[in-house]
Amino acid sequence: MTLTLTVSDEVRAVAPGFTHVAVEARGLVNGPSSADSSALLDDAARRLAERLGSRAPHEDPHIAAWREAYAAFGAKPSRTRNSAEALARRALADGGLPRINLLVDAYNAVSVAHLIPVGGEDTDHIKGGMRLLRATGDEPFVTVAGGEETVEHPEAGEVVWCDDEGVTCRRWNWRQGVRTRLTEQSVNALFLLESMAPMTIGELGAAAAELAESLEKLSPGARITVHPPQPQV
Repeated sequence: MTLTLTVSDEVRAVAPGFTHVAVEARGLVNGPSSADSSALLDDAARRLAERLGSRAPHEDPHIAAWREAYAAFGAKPSRTRNSAEALARRALADGGLPRINLLVDAYNAVSVAHLIPVGGEDTDHIKGGMRLLRATGDEPFVTVAGGEETVEHPEAGEVVWCDDEGVTCRRWNWRQGVRTRLTEQSVNALFLLESMAPMTIGELGAAAAELAESLEKLSPGARITVHPPQPQV
């Protein structure tokens, strides 16, 4: 993998059951949401409902483990939900899942179906390697407020993904920055699937394989590589 990913010891101490897998894609053709990408989202919502039954998303053991990790670095998990829980709640609500673009729809579908946080980064806008660490509070984070781009800063001790230019995702997988998000012009991407024990390496790998298959169908000719998961420690 040309883009390096590292997880700091401080983060490992917060959540020793954490692991992730990377899916690297080159030569993608993105575009507006289509009938095919919408079908992926509808199927994911159906699978989620079957998985949960009468339970709420936070009652699933994997989401409960993410809530514990969020609390461990000082976030309030009932107010700041990880991306998988937030999407699951939308999938079960009347409005359903948003349609964004082909690539985002594909990884959102996998996130909902497997109840696992998944993010996508435009690697042409990543500066240097990506690191998961506890923030000092000085790192810049470019986001949108009131319809305009603005720069915020994470809280000291917050778990963030960052590159050499600043934070790419706050509170682990809560909110992605605008600088590296996938747009309809994106052609090269890195997708991160993140899990906590009790999710197994096999379950994580199955989710990554499903995403790779969806990307190949939505973007024929793209070069997709699924990198082995990092072992849980």
